[in-house]
Amino acid sequence: MAPNKAVPGRDDPGSVLATNEGLAALEDVERRVLWLATSIVHAANARRPNSSGVKVGGHQASSASMVSIMTALWFEVLTPADRVSVKPHASPVLHAINALLGTVHPSYLPRLRELGGLQPYPSRTKDPDRPDYSTGSVGIGATAPVWGALAQRYVSAHFGVAPGGRQISLVGDAELDEGAVWECVVDPMVARLGEVLWVVDLNRQSLDRIVPDIQVAKWAGLFAAAGWQVLEVKYGRMLEELFAREGGDRLRRRIDEMGNEEYQWLLRSPAGSLRAALDVGPLLDDLSDAEVATALRDLGGHDLVALSEAFRAVDNARPTVVFAYTIKGRGLPVEGHPANHSALLTEEQYGELATALGQDSTDPWRLLDPASPAGRLCADVAQRLRREPVPSPLPPAVPAQLGRSYRGEHSTQATLGRVLTDLARDAPEVAARIVTVSPDVASSTNTGGWINKVGVWSPQDRHDWFASDEGRVLRWRETSTGQHMELGIAEVNLVGLLGELGATWSRVGQPLLPIGTVYDPFVGRAYEPWVFGSYAGGQSILVGTPSGVTLASEGGAHQSITTPSLGLETPGVTAFEPAFAIETEWCLLDALSRIGRPDGESAYLRLTTRPIDQALADLPEDVEQRRRDVLAGAYRLRSTADALVTIAVVGALVPEALGAADLLAQQGVPADVVVVTSYDRLWRAMQARRGLATGSSHGVDETVLDRVFRPTPLVTLIDGHPHTLAFLGGVTGMPITCLGVSVFGQAGALQDVYALHGLDSAAVVGAALDLVD
Repeated sequence: MAPNKAVPGRDDPGSVLATNEGLAALEDVERRVLWLATSIVHAANARRPNSSGVKVGGHQASSASMVSIMTALWFEVLTPADRVSVKPHASPVLHAINALLGTVHPSYLPRLRELGGLQPYPSRTKDPDRPDYSTGSVGIGATAPVWGALAQRYVSAHFGVAPGGRQISLVGDAELDEGAVWECVVDPMVARLGEVLWVVDLNRQSLDRIVPDIQVAKWAGLFAAAGWQVLEVKYGRMLEELFAREGGDRLRRRIDEMGNEEYQWLLRSPAGSLRAALDVGPLLDDLSDAEVATALRDLGGHDLVALSEAFRAVDNARPTVVFAYTIKGRGLPVEGHPANHSALLTEEQYGELATALGQDSTDPWRLLDPASPAGRLCADVAQRLRREPVPSPLPPAVPAQLGRSYRGEHSTQATLGRVLTDLARDAPEVAARIVTVSPDVASSTNTGGWINKVGVWSPQDRHDWFASDEGRVLRWRETSTGQHMELGIAEVNLVGLLGELGATWSRVGQPLLPIGTVYDPFVGRAYEPWVFGSYAGGQSILVGTPSGVTLASEGGAHQSITTPSLGLETPGVTAFEPAFAIETEWCLLDALSRIGRPDGESAYLRLTTRPIDQALADLPEDVEQRRRDVLAGAYRLRSTADALVTIAVVGALVPEALGAADLLAQQGVPADVVVVTSYDRLWRAMQARRGLATGSSHGVDETVLDRVFRPTPLVTLIDGHPHTLAFLGGVTGMPITCLGVSVFGQAGALQDVYALHGLDSAAVVGAALDLVD
């Protein structure tokens, strides 16, 4: 005889689970969520016309393993202040719950992966029900609520915003293979975030295979060592009652010590074979074969009561991880199959599921009867979770320029720090919204002066043991009012936090102006999660510095090559690479003016440590026109009456371009020199002129192309891959030679390294003469 699954006594009379009737209603909701989530994927693949013949896809099995967890969470635990990141492949479960709660119209449910319909993975910016977090990039969605918690604490400390609720991640166990997860978990700042809760869907399967061996003890140890509370929801009430019987400890040991592969194999085995396979003596004698099969599947991640109790045991003083044991494909014909990740139910299997769940396969979108206990529960929960609209105030207006004169030699990297400190003095209302972030490279990216002025942010004030050290150049004062946030050396953490700081304008109605600094060679490491943050609505400025082989003494490991291409090609981002200090100021101010707003976008600034004589900028009387040209992407620095060739140069290589122009003039070949400050905006201008414009039009000026470039042969010069500027040949319609870096570098004196890569004046002269001969 099967054990009784009665509701245990509870001390919370407000809980749905306080009565058997409440549990029955919640189980009705659970079944309807499973049906709707499965139907969402089925409709996309089997019910919708597909002229291309390409599989639409979806994840019925991955969704099924999350149904109980998400039902317990939404209908028992969540408050309006809580925010949840849902694992990517469980998006149908999220949309099913939202349909039952009235936050998405049922007409969207058949439109998974359809243009204008439900996105394959939760998207804050594209889904009609506006999930709390965008997910889909494995590991990034999991960590986002951690950075969201820090962002919420920051705005609460600085602008009096009410503290937020829990920041929750629903994570697949295979997702714990991602390095980004552990970089986040072990960061020292994370151990203080009691509002962070992760729930791991421990279904023991990844995309291709069953997760080998038993990993959970190792994972639990890693979380505990990082200061997290570790909870486990391993078995349901049926198994727990069997364990309590005489001989039950033998069954517990048998299942506890069973490898993942064997357990999954038993799930797929005939019910009549399980008793012998388990071999636990007379304990199971009074159970039918079907009841033995049910008991084997009675895991905690599918027990609403066990899940609810675990959620209510969470410690508010530290982050918590809950390992919820589940079965991938729970309740579906593909349950537990090692190849069920992207398996789709056949029409026959779908009909059988409808019968098992008491549904109508010809009318799959019918919601719960509002008068039924389950329907009333949905209405009550919808009311409980209702949120007030978020206001959308714009950030303070950013000045176009600060009026500083730059004389002598300056690098663009050093100018970054000067502009930030000038803003604190000249535009304090703007500076109050700036928050800088660094992965332990703040001092070496020239933000030390800013940090000395505004301090370092910490959730709690920390004692400065070196406050009396007058010789200290960088004063490290950690308080809850600081404006610089320092993480460990992990670029993925940096941009994860940057994305969430850049989303506060839409999450809590408090726009921030976040700036992250990272060594440019490591932008590639940070790139994918930063772009994903921009996709999710986080607007920020990423400063890559120092960059290129201009960082000559550091060698090939620290010399970036491809980052200009990334800046040019990334949607939702404007890329700048200024040459002079005044250009750095203009570009940074323009970038600041474009973030923290509904029509905004992120920016990438590529800077260097090479000091350049600012007199070479040769500012004209009409400085405002120069500023507009710089922001439009290019200006003509040197103009000759009868130019035979144009040298288009980026950033730190301006002295080499001017030197080449001088040498060419000596040989009777007059040359224009054009400084390109934003290859990104030049590309957009060219596309706009051809009627192919996409993305933001801010700062795009088609006229700059004709104003700056004349129809002459063109030599382009960039401390990066030469193809970055190849499109400029389409502007002039003339022959073009592109110079740049296309092989790994090595350490050396600056001029030697430039000569090695063909970036010196002699190389430019040779390329120009080849074009005009």
